[in-house]
Amino acid sequence: MGTGGYDLNLLIPLRALLEEANLTRAGQRVQLGQSSMSSALARLRVVFNDELLVRVGRDYELTPFAKVLLPQVQTTVPLLERVLSDETAFDPASARRTLSIMLTDYGIMRLHGAIAQVLAQAPGIQVEFVALPERPMDSERDLVTHDFVVTVPGIGIDGTHVPLLEDDYVCLVDADNPALVDGQLSLEAFVALPQAVAQFGRHHFTPADRRLRELDIDRREPRVTTSSFLPLPSVVAGTDLVAVVPRELARTLGPLTGTVGADAPFGSVEIALKLWWHPSHDSDPVHTWFREHLIAALN
Repeated sequence: MGTGGYDLNLLIPLRALLEEANLTRAGQRVQLGQSSMSSALARLRVVFNDELLVRVGRDYELTPFAKVLLPQVQTTVPLLERVLSDETAFDPASARRTLSIMLTDYGIMRLHGAIAQVLAQAPGIQVEFVALPERPMDSERDLVTHDFVVTVPGIGIDGTHVPLLEDDYVCLVDADNPALVDGQLSLEAFVALPQAVAQFGRHHFTPADRRLRELDIDRREPRVTTSSFLPLPSVVAGTDLVAVVPRELARTLGPLTGTVGADAPFGSVEIALKLWWHPSHDSDPVHTWFREHLIAALN
């Protein structure tokens, strides 16, 4: 597009329409109203001689042609944007960009120091932290809507990724909890204690959740629930509650709240945080620079 009467301006709405498969969401993403987005879709249908999006019930689906077109657009548009921009060579000192990172509060706690170290080299680059959604992860949509997703494998996210951090789980209790014996918590004591549980959404299960389900340990009716890990040390402090949290979180916040982390009596469960992104970002110099420097800062 761009010669023979084609309009390069249609590339941006084309990508949004194919990635979102929804007129409203695509319009919001590129800041176009419903009528403008409908007009863009009509013109694109003429250009490609294909419907691109078809109604199926209340939703839209991509046509077979559109499914083939999508990865080509995801590869081509970033390259064209780079060629047509007035940037000659990437310079972190003068770059201007906001990067969106989807992750948990525990991820922020572990990464913020390294991210601050990277951003110190690029004062014009900003970072927006976005919470993981309560809905099931939509790998394609979440990875193209955000620059990065930081999470563990096994929750529906799939794309290019590299390892970032490793940790494991401990059982967090008040330091004076009588269930602790020589700093250890038995499996029987863990099961008997009232539970405080971080729930990230109906369809999100942590590696510890999966291990406990395998052992048929029921935490479906906890005494206290939170929507993230960080409040749990304050919730557990001064009570007989027990929570399952990452070891580094207990090590960092335990001394501040009078809580301690005991080795998990249900066996060691690894937390392997990975940095995920969509392959369409591979040609983006800001994206590439940021992730390479973030990985280096953590090593």
